[in-house]
Amino acid sequence: MSRPLSEQLVVVTGAAQGLGAAIARAFAAEGAALGLIDIDRAGLEAVGRETGGAIAVADLSDPQATRDALAAVTGGRPVDTLIHNAAILRPEPFAAVGFETFRATLDVGLQAGFLLAQGIWEGMRGRGGGALIFVSSQSGIRGFVDETAYCAAKHGLEGLSKCLAMEGEAEGILSCTITPGMAMRTPMSERNYPPELKRTWVEPDRLAPAFLRIAAERRPDWNGRRLDAWQLSQETETT
Repeated sequence: MSRPLSEQLVVVTGAAQGLGAAIARAFAAEGAALGLIDIDRAGLEAVGRETGGAIAVADLSDPQATRDALAAVTGGRPVDTLIHNAAILRPEPFAAVGFETFRATLDVGLQAGFLLAQGIWEGMRGRGGGALIFVSSQSGIRGFVDETAYCAAKHGLEGLSKCLAMEGEAEGILSCTITPGMAMRTPMSERNYPPELKRTWVEPDRLAPAFLRIAAERRPDWNGRRLDAWQLSQETETT
C-alpha cells in the first residue's frame, strides 16, 4: 500500500517551470517532502522557496551530475515517488539534427530516467514499494515530422517503464507513463504548439491531480500502463 502523501518523499525533475512546477506545488500542498531537479537555477530556486523542497541544479544529460543531484535532494533517504518530467524538444528536420542535439535529447529524456530509477530502486524495495511515473506524450506513441530525437526518447521511456513494471511488481513498485491528454500551456508548448492547439490548451495545474492520485493510490491495474493525466484529473475532481 502507498503511504499518505504527507509521509512521502517525492522527486520531480524539470521542476523549475511548467508541469514540473505545478506538480511540485500540488505535492507540497499535501505535505509531501520534495526533491526538485532542473537545469534552470533561477526557476528552480523560486519553486524551492515556494514549496520548501530540496533543490539540485543539474544537467541531466550528464550521468554523474544526475546521480549527484539525486543524492543531494534525497540525502540518502528512500524515495516514495519519482516523477521524471524533464525533457528537451528542439523541432527540426531529420537531416538537420546534429548528433549533440540527438544525444542530449535522449540523455535527458531516457538516460536520466534510467539512472534515477536505478538509483532509488533498492530503497523502494526496502520500503515496500513506490511509484515511478515517467512523463510521456503523443510522441511516445506515434511519430511526428521534425521530432526525430524527441520521439525516440519518449518511445524509449515507454519501453523502460513497461520493463520496470514487470520487474517491480513483486516488490510493490508501480511503473507507468503518463501523457497530458490535453494541450497544455508550458514554455515548451508556447514555443512549439500551433495556434489551433493554443486555443484549447489548459494550465498545467489542471493536470497535477493525476500525479497525486497515482502516488497516493498506486493501483495494480495501472502498472505498466500509459495513463491519461487529463482523464485522471477530471475523475479526481468529480469524486
